[in-house]
Amino acid sequence: MASDRIWAPWRMEYIKGEKPDQCILCALVGEGEDQANLIVHRGDRCFVILNAFPYTNGHVMVAPYEHVGRLDELHAAAAAEMMHLAQRSVRALERAYGPEGYNVGANLGAVAGAGVEDHVHLHVVPRWKGDTNFMPVLGDVRVLPQRLEDSWTDLRAAWDTLDKEEDEEDA
Repeated sequence: MASDRIWAPWRMEYIKGEKPDQCILCALVGEGEDQANLIVHRGDRCFVILNAFPYTNGHVMVAPYEHVGRLDELHAAAAAEMMHLAQRSVRALERAYGPEGYNVGANLGAVAGAGVEDHVHLHVVPRWKGDTNFMPVLGDVRVLPQRLEDSWTDLRAAWDTLDKEEDEEDA
């Protein structure tokens, strides 16, 4: 019966796709194709990128340009910028989507759930009441209301507005 199945055809590209020899975060940020690679903001030492396999709509990651696998090896200035960009990510998400809450954190090491375990990064996950439902529990599927490309457009516009406001405050 068709109703017994949940289709997620976009996952096949990931399943069948070639796994890169190098760190995926380093590869994406190095290409300079921000829209295609879902990079919504670049700072001096860190960048913000949409998670390609998000828990909720607008799930971003904040990562340093430097390839560092351990939090305690991260330069203090990059660590400070990561937190600052996490704060700004919350502001951008507020403007774009108005979530009711957030999960912010890092999965350090494979046993802690890190999908990219050799490049430290923070997750900023917007949350809404009721966004955890039976789909991830029973179907191991997440339901997202917006395409990643559209999320990039919305978040990039929110970041541009934040940047302009900060420039005006500094003037």
